[in-house]
Amino acid sequence: MTMINYDNRYFRSILNSNNGEVGDETVFHYRQEGDLVWATYRGGQVRFGTLVAKVGCDGSLDMRYQHLNEHDELMTGICRSTPERLPDGRLRLHEKWRWTCRDGG
Repeated sequence: MTMINYDNRYFRSILNSNNGEVGDETVFHYRQEGDLVWATYRGGQVRFGTLVAKVGCDGSLDMRYQHLNEHDELMTGICRSTPERLPDGRLRLHEKWRWTCRDGG
């Protein structure tokens, strides 16, 4: 796979699990320097969030995230994102995540 440039890309969720707080109103703005990726996100149930990730040689992201939700709770988690390049050049990220706060589900 060719190296993926995540810098200055915007992402929006199209599907999430029942215990997730990110929805289609949540917008992520990604930035990148080398194998370091970071983003800010907000919208829907998320008042404000940040993430930091390391890009793997296959373009996947090993990330940690945190946000403040609409109930003023600080939420944290880990995620593995695997990119898929769509025919029109856009990227779709397939994510496996879990909370590291609450019950860790």
